This record gives sequence, C-alpha cells and structure tokens, in this order.
Amino acid sequence: MDVNEPSREHREPVADQRACLGIAVLSSALKLLHLNRRAADLFDHINRAESGVQGKDLAQGILPAAVTTLCAEILNLLRVRTHGKDWEQVEEKRLVSNSTPPMILRGFGLPDQRGPEHARIVITVEEIGRKQYPSLDQAGERFRLTEREQAVVEHLIKGWTNKEIAANIGVAEQTVKEHIKHIMGKTGSTTRTGLLVKILQPWMPLGLD
Repeated sequence: MDVNEPSREHREPVADQRACLGIAVLSSALKLLHLNRRAADLFDHINRAESGVQGKDLAQGILPAAVTTLCAEILNLLRVRTHGKDWEQVEEKRLVSNSTPPMILRGFGLPDQRGPEHARIVITVEEIGRKQYPSLDQAGERFRLTEREQAVVEHLIKGWTNKEIAANIGVAEQTVKEHIKHIMGKTGSTTRTGLLVKILQPWMPLGLD
C-alpha cells in the first residue's frame, strides 16, 4: 500500500460527501436496512418541508410521508409481480415539489420468490439542481400559459396550497382551482404532481416520465 494513499477509513467520508445520490434500503415492513448519509440529509430536508418546521432537528428515523407513500405503491406492485421477468417493472417515481429545490424519489422493488414479506425496497433520492431549475418564462412559452397561470405554477412548485396561492395573487380560491384546471389541460396532465412533472421535465434527469 502506498504510504501517501489515504486509508479506507479516511476515503469513505470524502466519498460520502461527494455523493449526490441518496440511497435507502427497506424491508417490506418498512424497516430501514440501509441509509447513506446523503439520503439521511435529503430525507430530513423533505421532512422539514412537509412539516413546515424550520431550524429544528426532527426525530431521527422518521421517513418522510412522500417516501412511505412511494413504498406502499411499490409493495402493491410486489404483490402481483413476483416473477423474475417482472422485476424491472417494479419501479415507481415521484416528484417532491414542496422542497426547494425539488427532489426526485425513485422506488425499486426487489421481489423474493418466498413471498412479498421477504421483498426489499430500494429508494433513491436526488435534488433537481438549481442550475437545472426551469425558467417559468420558457415553460410559459412552451405551454402558452398566461402570466397569471405562470404565477400559479411558480407557487405550485413551492408546494403552496390553493388557499395560499389565492391569498398571494389576490383572487378567490375557486379561481385558483380554475387556473390549475386550465394549466392541466394545456400540459396534458390530470394531477398537480403530473402538472409539475410536465413543467419540470426538460430539466429533470433522464428516466422520469
């Protein structure tokens, strides 16, 4: 071994710090089997965004609601896709838009021939980098959004509720709902998450449909 080469103990923390992809492995009972440092940091960030807590440490070991919901979807797939040829189909993706910057969660199910209770779930999490974040002007041109619709999209990306958006732009909550309906029509989406995926898609890593 080269005396100038850092030991494994010193190399690993540096590698962890440089890693941009968070990885977690869970059992079918959602018992955490592995969590790298990056995933722990990003899960804590999502937890804070979901709860609105700022500047306080949350209890360790609490999975964000977005992660547990994704795991539930994966488990449903595992119950019906138990054969090896189906394994590549046991995958779900979710956009976490209420954090800044937004994040992408990907869930992969690893079926076990002994049954779903022996399956494993792999979750990856990564940020959509600030430099990749879309210009709303470009999105507006692409989908022919009005200025008011662009303002609604901007607040949706921040994770605001219809009520919060209405108060901010000075319209009735029902009007915000109508704007969102029109935006869904223009983007060819049927849900708020789907709408945001359409808006953010050109700036997302490949593979998120």
